Amino acid sequence: MLYRNKAFLPLLLSVTLLLGVYAGIYLSANTDTDQINFIAPPSTRTMGSKLNQIISYIEDEYVDTVKKDRLVEKAINSLLAELDPHSYYIPPEELSDYTEPLEGNFEGIGIEFVLEKDTIVVVNTINGGPSETAGLHAGDRIFKINGRNVGGVGIANDEVMKYLRGLSGTKVNLDVIRHGAKKPLRFTITRGKIPIKSIDAALLLNDSTGFIKVSRFAKTTYQEFIAAVDMLNSQSSKLRKLVVDLRGNGGGYLTSAIQITEEFLAKDKLIVYTQGKAQPTRRYYSSKNGLLRHLKLDVLINESSASASEIMAGAIQDNDRGTIIGRRSFGKGLVQEQMDLPDKSAVRLTVARYYTPTGRCIQKPYGHGINYDDDFSNRMATGELIHADSVKVVDSLKFKTPKGKIVYGGGGIIPDVFVPIDSSSLSLVLGSLLYGGQMSEYAFTYTDLNRQMLMAYKTPSKFEKQFSVSQKIYQLMLSKAMGKEVTRYIKPKEEKEIKLRLKALIARNIWGNEGYYRVLLPTDEMVVKLLSK
Repeated sequence: MLYRNKAFLPLLLSVTLLLGVYAGIYLSANTDTDQINFIAPPSTRTMGSKLNQIISYIEDEYVDTVKKDRLVEKAINSLLAELDPHSYYIPPEELSDYTEPLEGNFEGIGIEFVLEKDTIVVVNTINGGPSETAGLHAGDRIFKINGRNVGGVGIANDEVMKYLRGLSGTKVNLDVIRHGAKKPLRFTITRGKIPIKSIDAALLLNDSTGFIKVSRFAKTTYQEFIAAVDMLNSQSSKLRKLVVDLRGNGGGYLTSAIQITEEFLAKDKLIVYTQGKAQPTRRYYSSKNGLLRHLKLDVLINESSASASEIMAGAIQDNDRGTIIGRRSFGKGLVQEQMDLPDKSAVRLTVARYYTPTGRCIQKPYGHGINYDDDFSNRMATGELIHADSVKVVDSLKFKTPKGKIVYGGGGIIPDVFVPIDSSSLSLVLGSLLYGGQMSEYAFTYTDLNRQMLMAYKTPSKFEKQFSVSQKIYQLMLSKAMGKEVTRYIKPKEEKEIKLRLKALIARNIWGNEGYYRVLLPTDEMVVKLLSK
């Protein structure tokens, strides 16, 4: 590699990557959409005549040619930025990127892939999807799509997506090289609806404790959640506790969060309410006696749990229904309404605030003098992510639950049980390996070369117990990714965490997210904490 003999450069790079990652976490949380009411743009609402005059004047008289549409979009963005961090404009070409993850599906052939040395390599086929049905396998290398050569030509991810996605019912021809096959294989795959799962994993932590990881609240999340609970019940005859992991969950549809929350509550319990200047107060109650109200409940949150995640955590906490474990959540409590525009763009405007059942406002402060997007750095600087007593509370925003537990407003949900951030997760080397993609790339290469040996473990549980990342595998990965000299900067705890993450990525390449979480959860500090209660 270019920096192989300059050990300090990978560390400098990892600092930059890590800062970018943490900023990205918060920016993605800031673009959450919990309650979206699609409304047509009223004809009576037009941009002020002064602004129209200025833009027309620029277009007509400016010394150089300008694009009026770009000027309008910049004006809209500047206008919305003056309001709050969660009101924003979505250009036409980006609208599907915002809506697809929450709609719960897209149209295509149903594969996960990576680009390895300019080659499209299938990582996994979506269960029940068109590619699995057609016989495509993990490890297959696609070198032609509809007769077009796509191997070794420097193709980019977005180009691959353009070729493989399309309307349901349309066909795509793939020419594939498969390990062990004497000649290339040809597949004709009929595109279809591909589900985007919002439940990453559902598994048993022990005989009586189930774990469900919810990555977002999409249209299909409630149905996925109930199916996950049913599966856990089928695997355990004595399921007594459920752990719902909302860490890193930036939110989604309010309806899905309410549907899941009410399954843990008795009928007519307040879940959340909203208030806004032009919006009447609206209260959301549980509509029935929940099917899961007999189960003990732990909810995991962290500084990236936002919006709909906070609504669920706040409702569980304020109704004395379960234990919230982790660190103070993000603090996104603003309700957006979407206005679709004629050119297929949209504006999402904040129209109300969320409040928990005790009356706490979820939204953290914003506005002049507050660097909203540097919240993670601020929490690190004040020690809030390390020490429970560093979490600032405001006495005037003190509330009581029905059983007398003290809870605080002022932004985010403060957990009942605090778990500090794992210092090894802040490792600069680990950050560079994970978020620079080198570890994922190496994990895939290792999996691809050793697929039969790895599949011989048969289950994620056996793999987790019996497989270990040897020193040889570890050193080779580091050498390929960052150069041999970087190992001198790695502490023993960091080395242990790097090996664990590499093992988890290898497991994901074989068994998907179930394998990934099966490897990580036994040493997850929040999980260890809740199992020791």
